[in-house]
Amino acid sequence: MKIISLNVALPQLHSLGGGYVMTAGYKTPVASAMLRFHNFEGDRQADLINHGGADKAVCVYPYDHYRYWEEVLGTTLSLGAFSENLTIDGARETEVCIGDIFGIGEALVQVSQPRQPCAKLAGKFKRKDFIGEVVGAGFSGFYVRVVKEGMVKAGDGFQLLTPHPARVTVAFVNEVLYHQRTEAEDIRRVISVKELPASWRKMLKGYLKRV
Repeated sequence: MKIISLNVALPQLHSLGGGYVMTAGYKTPVASAMLRFHNFEGDRQADLINHGGADKAVCVYPYDHYRYWEEVLGTTLSLGAFSENLTIDGARETEVCIGDIFGIGEALVQVSQPRQPCAKLAGKFKRKDFIGEVVGAGFSGFYVRVVKEGMVKAGDGFQLLTPHPARVTVAFVNEVLYHQRTEAEDIRRVISVKELPASWRKMLKGYLKRV
């Protein structure tokens, strides 16, 4: 697994959905950047309620999905098209687990949660149903928190250093959240992963009460 592209952007006004919206979703590739605990230098989030913070310091998206979306969208996509910071070759949701620790350049990161597609991403692609399409395909991408700061370069490896023993994949969390897997055992399995953000575990505990 390796970093195909490292992408950053600062918040700017862009035309989305018939109006102008402040967003940092139009990210562009850079050769390298220093990774800090809350983001890459040169990268920020416009909506600090729904984006950013320690648990969502870096957005990762598998390059493996690009061909699928190019066929769906009928266009060639530039790297960073999904507003991700890291476009990664080989790190699919079905293989990456919550709590896994990866080495990227000089830094260490830990998988924290699936990426939840937002309306701005749908507006970027001019498809109102895009959130549903992402959920249906299961191609969400994921977020990582920073364990150790350091310089990261495009082309660096994305090396699994410490697999989490629970082996709860990003894809499994998506199944529980979006496809209403109602087996209490499945929900408890996800909740038990302490590396999943507290807000997610609280939400899933609410699901568990209704089972």
